[in-house]
Amino acid sequence: MKGIVWDGNEAALRDDVEVRDLRAGEVRVRLAAAGLCHSDVSVLDGTIMFPTPAVLGHEGAGVVEAVADDVTSVKAGDHVVLTTLGNCGTCAACARGKPTFCRTSIGKLSRTFTVGGEKAFQFANTSVFVESTVVKATSAIPIPDDVPLTSACLIGCGVLTGVGAVFNRARVTHGESAVVIGVGGIGLNVIQGLALSDSLPIIAVDTNPAKEAVARQFGATHFITAGPDVDLVEAVKEISPFGVDWVFECVGSTQLIRTATDLLDFGGSVVMLGVPRMGTEASFVVNTMYNDKALMGCRYGSARPAHDIPLMIDLYRAGRLKLDELVTATYPIEAFDTALGELHEGKLARGVLTLDG
Repeated sequence: MKGIVWDGNEAALRDDVEVRDLRAGEVRVRLAAAGLCHSDVSVLDGTIMFPTPAVLGHEGAGVVEAVADDVTSVKAGDHVVLTTLGNCGTCAACARGKPTFCRTSIGKLSRTFTVGGEKAFQFANTSVFVESTVVKATSAIPIPDDVPLTSACLIGCGVLTGVGAVFNRARVTHGESAVVIGVGGIGLNVIQGLALSDSLPIIAVDTNPAKEAVARQFGATHFITAGPDVDLVEAVKEISPFGVDWVFECVGSTQLIRTATDLLDFGGSVVMLGVPRMGTEASFVVNTMYNDKALMGCRYGSARPAHDIPLMIDLYRAGRLKLDELVTATYPIEAFDTALGELHEGKLARGVLTLDG
């Protein structure tokens, strides 16, 4: 079957990919759609170090082809969104509703595929740039058949990470002010999460002025075009004179994390969502943080996929969560290089690869 394989030098479409047989607790999913996320790009540019060869992609949706004998949560024919967690579902962390704390979901590598007969790694517990994949049953969350899979696939990473950071980690409430640095796929979902939480004002920041229209479409009340000649702290405080309650850093820049601390009002918090290169250190002026300010890490939107994915679907079907609007363009998997190029050019909120023909 076809899949995008990273060999350490390039990511290329191969037609000699095979997925192994099911084991206990697993399901096989025929992929229909897969979002192209910056985390995939981070593997290609070395920001995220990952062993090779590997089948890429981690934001997908499709139809269940088969389930192991002990799986009861889904059945063949179900439409599912895949989640990258791969949590066990039975440990203390999972039992108390903290699946992102599950130790079995962190740093586990599986060689689920072969490419040209050579064993190949699964990326982020899913690998969705391929026609079929095998995942844990806890990673396949059923959704109604009437939700377009090209939109639903985005829930699996971008929506859960962005909206989840607002709902689950920050727990933003009515009237709290926020800055969102970086208006990509994650930033847009932070913005719409803030809008759903009645945050005000919602200040979007990006170096690309063309992002203003989509930022406002998703709920931003203000937009600042960042650049070397712009004092971001001064620009934010022209809107919110004492600073803001929340800053969501969605770029992965240590300098922006440092700047974010200067944007906070007393009691404010920075939520770090962007991923800098592994081992990178950030610094800040310690005495600026004493007025009850905080730095908060956030993994995968602190998501509870079995709860949050159905919630996102309900919000979408009620017309309150934007999914279709996130999809800037769709591409057949054969046009992966074109999609990647347009992502680098800043043309996409999300590009979606289609794998169903």
